[in-house]
Amino acid sequence: MQTILAFDTATSVAACALFHGGAVVGECEAEAKSILVAADSLIRAAGFQPSDIEGVVVGVGPGSFTSIRIGLAVARGLALGLDVPVAGASTFAAFAGGRAVIDARRGEVFTEDGVSTPADLVVDGETLVGDGAIRYRDIFEAAGATVPPDDDPSHRPSAALLLGAAGHFGPADQVEPAYLREPDAKPSVP
Repeated sequence: MQTILAFDTATSVAACALFHGGAVVGECEAEAKSILVAADSLIRAAGFQPSDIEGVVVGVGPGSFTSIRIGLAVARGLALGLDVPVAGASTFAAFAGGRAVIDARRGEVFTEDGVSTPADLVVDGETLVGDGAIRYRDIFEAAGATVPPDDDPSHRPSAALLLGAAGHFGPADQVEPAYLREPDAKPSVP
């Protein structure tokens, strides 16, 4: 595959990147609900057409349940519309510069170890990045971690990092989300 679109919508910032010949030819950020518009703009700005896309890499989480679903739905729609394979990649792979800590809401964070409260996370001597690191900066710094300034780019996911962490390319419906906990919404029972 020569031209691959990669994106992640699981965190508070959605990231999108376009690869051609293994090199990044463009990157952008957007809101999760606008990822398709951002991807189209990115593709066209790089001089390509959507029909040039030969594969899609999507971040599978963890993160916001709704945002993960948006990303997977967009990946599946692109796969069907363009007849291309899809590969999933952990949202943690989209972060560089430290241990990724994603805000899980409800007073919790996601890390590669799972879901925990910020106070229960052992972080002494580590550099933490991500929206969870920013939100719980005081707790983490009191526990001996370093959290870069809020505006440091390491807190923002980079879809350019997803390709290297992508799993096997195949049918879009085989890419599974990584929620790490049950969704808040439950079906009502009559």
